[in-house]
Amino acid sequence: MRTVILLGVLVFSGMVGNSLIAADPGNPIIDYQQFIRQVDEVGKLREKRRISEEQFIEMIKDPETVLLDARSEAMYKLLHVRGAVNLSLPDFTAETLAKIIPRKETRVVIYCNNNFKNEPVAFAPKASAASLNIHSFNALHSYGYTNVYELKPLLDRHSTKIPFAGTSVQAKGNAP
Repeated sequence: MRTVILLGVLVFSGMVGNSLIAADPGNPIIDYQQFIRQVDEVGKLREKRRISEEQFIEMIKDPETVLLDARSEAMYKLLHVRGAVNLSLPDFTAETLAKIIPRKETRVVIYCNNNFKNEPVAFAPKASAASLNIHSFNALHSYGYTNVYELKPLLDRHSTKIPFAGTSVQAKGNAP
């Protein structure tokens, strides 16, 4: 009898322990432990999906590809890669993502501030661990998007072959 009770306590405490690990007891829709597990999984996938400038340019020519800019709306309006759609990372929800990305298998290409130098306002550099690409890639994976690619290199905004649009381009008389 004592063994059965002890076994029952161990099984029950394991279940409780797992549910506490699975969700924050103060807020069941925040799951930091799942985030930690996902970071490792996504990190391995992300490394395989980081693309060169040339690959980026080729991919964004495909009309089936969604080029996603997850920066703020203000920075997007100022300057963005031509053809990008804007959905600021804080606005990611299943519903908002579904409006711009038709299927979970749709190819999505992302870029962020830390991909472009010499444009200190529109592409202000972020701390390397706070790079928007890292968070965007993880968030898209969290929502089930399986075909995400990320621009890898740091490029000079003024010499890259990537085309830009936005009010700062128009103000300089370089509108597309």
